[in-house]
Amino acid sequence: MTTRKKSKSRTKPAGKKSARKVVKLAPRKTAASADGLPRPSTKPWGQAGKALEGVRILDLSHVQAGPTCTQLLAWFGADVIKVERPGTGDITRGQLRDVPNADSLHFTMLNHNKRSIALDTKNPKGKQVLERLVKSCDVLVENFAPGVLDRMGLTWEHIQKLNPRMVVASIKGFGPGPYEDCKVYENIAQCAGGAASTTGFDDGPPLVTGAQIGDSGTGLHLAIGIVCALYQRNRTGRGQKVNVAMQDGVLNLCRVKLRDQQRLAHGPLTEYPQHPHGKFGEAVPRAGNASGGGQPGWILKCKGWETDPNAYIYFITQAPVWGQICKVIGKPEWITDPDYAKPEARLPRLKQIFDTIEQWTMTKTKFEAMKILNQYDIPCGPILSMQELAEEPSLRKSGTVVEVEHPTRGKYLSVGNPIKLSDSISEVKRSPLLGEHTDEIFKKVLGFSDKEVVDIKGSGATGGIPSKDAA
Repeated sequence: MTTRKKSKSRTKPAGKKSARKVVKLAPRKTAASADGLPRPSTKPWGQAGKALEGVRILDLSHVQAGPTCTQLLAWFGADVIKVERPGTGDITRGQLRDVPNADSLHFTMLNHNKRSIALDTKNPKGKQVLERLVKSCDVLVENFAPGVLDRMGLTWEHIQKLNPRMVVASIKGFGPGPYEDCKVYENIAQCAGGAASTTGFDDGPPLVTGAQIGDSGTGLHLAIGIVCALYQRNRTGRGQKVNVAMQDGVLNLCRVKLRDQQRLAHGPLTEYPQHPHGKFGEAVPRAGNASGGGQPGWILKCKGWETDPNAYIYFITQAPVWGQICKVIGKPEWITDPDYAKPEARLPRLKQIFDTIEQWTMTKTKFEAMKILNQYDIPCGPILSMQELAEEPSLRKSGTVVEVEHPTRGKYLSVGNPIKLSDSISEVKRSPLLGEHTDEIFKKVLGFSDKEVVDIKGSGATGGIPSKDAA
């Protein structure tokens, strides 16, 4: 944060008879108030610029974890320059490709709002360009295997010499310890972070979740760290390293299971389906669809479940609305029955209770059940398929699901910014073509002359030898 220095008071003579009289002029209005903080903007809400406008990110990341982070920062207005290998680019451009000769959805949905520069960082000229980018950016983001950044010559010490204000943000599979040199992908992170061991049913194997909590979850953690480092830089004037291990990120999202691990030492976990007839071992068991909170919940069949794999609803037997639940499902006698009246009495009978509730939900579609249950503030939620989410009008209206136009693949759906700011408009722009902004970045960001651009391209640093008149 910078503030403008206060201007010195100006003086002028008031006339011959009062030449010595000093008249102080009103101080010049500045962008900062008396306490040094910026004055509130007078521009209309949403038109005062984006949250991270003016921040430039050097994106050396690839696949999912890093790109998730940099895309979020780009949505908030940061200028993200994605450095890619000439000819191939980010490996995900060609992975799971559904449209011939077009970037895959895997790539386009993780690289919105960015600029792409094709650069061979092993080429001497390419390395010089990379170092110039380091000098010109605020943040470097990478998710290479351990040691790769150092082998590129970008050690922390060298980066600090080039740009002491640089924030270097890294994602690794594991933090310091026995596995820190191991390569990690999404499902490995889920397994190593505790998610898989606590997901699934007790009589089955561990399961990974469809949510990308290893890659995308860690990317979100890294984005928070970057914003914090930038905020601290306003005070200290220097950058720092931001590191997030995928194992750590997953474990953070599994904190309720670490809670339950400690509770095990004091007796069985009474809200788990293993109670009271099952056995508890030394570790937190897989709990099926049981709620992770203090209110018992389960997934129940709804009308049409025989043919629709998503005709289900999640139902929570919240204690404050127990009486309403009993009335809705046709069991008013349970309100006063000592076997059901109190939460402690219900715990050993949860399976029977949910079986009875399911007899009611099976007579209603999931949306009919939702409508009825919400009238009584009974917590519930439909199992929504990806098709239903893609077609949900409210998600389109809020910008959570957006339609994007791409020059080679046409229109496609993507997830928009899930974080809404009231005074910062968030747009979703298409992902860049490989090397699309190379010349633009050379000239407008790095300030290279036409001749320097020709020299760089002629060296092969951008992947091809241009014609003599190229510039």
